Amino acid sequence: MAKAKKEVKEQPVEQVLWAAADKLRKNMDAAEYKHIVLGLIFLQADSRH
Repeated sequence: MAKAKKEVKEQPVEQVLWAAADKLRKNMDAAEYKHIVLGLIFLQADSRH
């Protein structure tokens, strides 16, 4: 018997990133989360050069 393929919902990148950010923020204080966000912003800016 063939296994049924699980449908994969494609979501816009923004929704996926927002959901990931929500998961990170759940158990973190805003002061700690700030360091993660600033690091990601730095990486993004650095990758453009």
